[in-house]
Amino acid sequence: MMSASEAAKRAVEHVTAMTGRSAESVVGIERAGEDGWRVTVEVVETHRIPDSADILAAYDTEVDADGDLVAYRRARRYPRGRVERN
Repeated sequence: MMSASEAAKRAVEHVTAMTGRSAESVVGIERAGEDGWRVTVEVVETHRIPDSADILAAYDTEVDADGDLVAYRRARRYPRGRVERN
């Protein structure tokens, strides 16, 4: 089983390849059963001036024990700096 940090690195590589955009950060990671990881990667979808007006997106991914992409989807879009309320 690969480590969480290696799974996050692989997820970032996959999201970058799929979207053509650079990843901003990894904002979540958890085991997906015994043979994989679920990783949420944040990406800048639209650059604006000033940077505080950027539009970000969170992509949910799942990578298997070999680091291969199993699932990928954009979960949400939001302006930078928006505070989530529960």
